[in-house]
Amino acid sequence: MPEEVLFKSESDQSREEIASYLRSVADSLDSGADISLKAGSESVTLNPPARPTFEVKAEREGPAGDMTELSVEFELEWDENAGGESGGSGQLEIE
Repeated sequence: MPEEVLFKSESDQSREEIASYLRSVADSLDSGADISLKAGSESVTLNPPARPTFEVKAEREGPAGDMTELSVEFELEWDENAGGESGGSGQLEIE
């Protein structure tokens, strides 16, 4: 499926700084407010529906025989032309 990147930011941050960003997103989700992302001259504002699809993915990647890069990705996904009600693969638990 084709993709249009509306916003991207990538930088080294401390665990505490990352937690602060995630808390801001969580507060916006909790209150039903828009999520505004800004970095330099780039910005985008999104308004997730009440029930977007929430995807959490942990990966190990890299060249064959040297897959040493680990990542965890958190993604909210919804169809802007639909109600945002989607099914899932079971209850997520983060411990």
